[in-house]
Amino acid sequence: MRHIDERRLENDLAYRFGYVGEFMGFDDNDVKTIHALAEHLAPLVPALVDAVYVKLFRYDATKRHFVPRQSGYDGALPQDVAALQLDHEQIKFRKAHLANYLKKLVTAAYDDKMVGYLDLVGKMHTAKAGSPDIVVPLVQMNALMGFVSDALLATILGLDLDPAMKAKGVRAVNKLLWLQNDLISRHYAA
Repeated sequence: MRHIDERRLENDLAYRFGYVGEFMGFDDNDVKTIHALAEHLAPLVPALVDAVYVKLFRYDATKRHFVPRQSGYDGALPQDVAALQLDHEQIKFRKAHLANYLKKLVTAAYDDKMVGYLDLVGKMHTAKAGSPDIVVPLVQMNALMGFVSDALLATILGLDLDPAMKAKGVRAVNKLLWLQNDLISRHYAA
């Protein structure tokens, strides 16, 4: 039986990522599979991003988070939720961030720098980082991650690849998104 230092899981990000990844079976083969999918997924990122924002705009509970100033955006703000449209400059700014995130997921080395980035993705949706006026409730983050997961997995299943590669891809991306979700939810703990 392997000993896990549970206190260290809470304050050593690399240790946490390593443990959760190992527990799920996320390994170098999964990373290689994800990287192999990059050339197939990268051209589809704009459509995935658009689908995410169409979904986010269908609910006031998610759309409302795009009215306050986003961290790093310094352009004009929308007047209110009703006035906010998908072609607003702030939404274009946010879409670019999501596109970069999705590209990084399938191209980056899964080193300490990437683990820190994945952790920041979780943290920036809380009062602990990003815009202090934007705190996205965990239920909304879980809904979003579930949607993104389903969209990515459906996209992989729709690729013109052999069934074995699709299966490996779905499993690898699923594990990766569970790792991401852990690094999101940890920032919501009391």
